[in-house]
Amino acid sequence: MDRRNIEKIAHTSEDRYLLAKLWDKINSGINKNIMANTSFLSPREQEMARYLFGDVECLYYFGGYEDSERRMLIYLPDYLTEDSLYDEESPVVCLRAKFYENDELSHRDFLGALMGSGIERECVGDILVGKGSCDFFVTREMTNYIMQNFISAGRTKISLTEIPIKEASVPVAELKEIKDTLASLRLDAVISSGFRVGRNLASQYVEGGKVQINGLPTEKPDKQVSEGDKISVRGLGKIILKAVNGQTKKGRISVIIERYI
Repeated sequence: MDRRNIEKIAHTSEDRYLLAKLWDKINSGINKNIMANTSFLSPREQEMARYLFGDVECLYYFGGYEDSERRMLIYLPDYLTEDSLYDEESPVVCLRAKFYENDELSHRDFLGALMGSGIERECVGDILVGKGSCDFFVTREMTNYIMQNFISAGRTKISLTEIPIKEASVPVAELKEIKDTLASLRLDAVISSGFRVGRNLASQYVEGGKVQINGLPTEKPDKQVSEGDKISVRGLGKIILKAVNGQTKKGRISVIIERYI
């Protein structure tokens, strides 16, 4: 854990500013032995934070539920347990918006309305839209402001209540399992298999800056993918290299890929 690593990790001045802010918040909590947290971080920002802080004990990436995408980095001192992430002192709050169920509202509707209410993106975590309701996660500091100012999404009126984090309604992801054999674990080969597109087209997506692995952009088609990696392709969707099962008799690599549908 070394602050000087900020210069090695940051690609832009914005990265440098963000990492410095994360460092100051978390390091202050560690030195004072009190809970400390950042705002909600994107997957890319979380990866940068992992490089910066390494395997420091008592650091948690928490967004309200297991597979959350946007998460806070939270330091818990040794006198607090992981249950503290879910109780009334948690820096993460879950709000439930109820609306007329025949009004079909989307993630974009809610995010746009929140931003239009003067709320910064870093104050909002995942947004889980269901039929007639939407559960979303916010920073505790912004809760009162949101409760008072967030009254509609699009043209639809909403009513807000705070609910226990563990009661959030998390949609079950629909996944399609793909079993295949590959000549290698190159990124373009995995994308080609997972999305059933040609290898050349897969390479074009990568070289065009449309691909992220675990939230980090890459433009190298020959980058090696590891078991458990999540790959997002703009315009196609998201896949996970779920399992690498070794070589077949013909020397190819047996894999299982899961595609979000």
